[in-house]
Amino acid sequence: MVLYVLSQIWKSGGIIELDQSDGQLELKNHQNVPSEVLKAADPIFGEIEKWFKSWEQASAADKTLMKMVHQACGWQHNPKLNEWICADIDALMLFVEWQETLAKNGWNDIYEDYRQFENETSNIMKKKLYERAVLYANQNK
Repeated sequence: MVLYVLSQIWKSGGIIELDQSDGQLELKNHQNVPSEVLKAADPIFGEIEKWFKSWEQASAADKTLMKMVHQACGWQHNPKLNEWICADIDALMLFVEWQETLAKNGWNDIYEDYRQFENETSNIMKKKLYERAVLYANQNK
């Protein structure tokens, strides 16, 4: 439910993030978010906050894959990531294989946090994807 509500906020143009100064959730562009989405977010606010905080100590590779999933689902757009994945077909295919590995491990709902379905194989793929992303970014500065 958390990712579904967040996806609706993001797709409507809302920006929800942890404020770096005090660690509290902040909703920007709230006027763009439909009232029914805001109402759905209210009772699960604690779960939403917990989800955000679970990413605070995540590695750069983990955050990159999260952004890739959000881009692929159409929740949050990332032009630089999109440019890379369109230019690097091998990385795109590896991303598809990574998703297939998670699916084999039981991830069959995009609104469910995929991290619980990771294993050694998917972690190797994640590391390779991150390395390709860094290489692309460094070559295209």
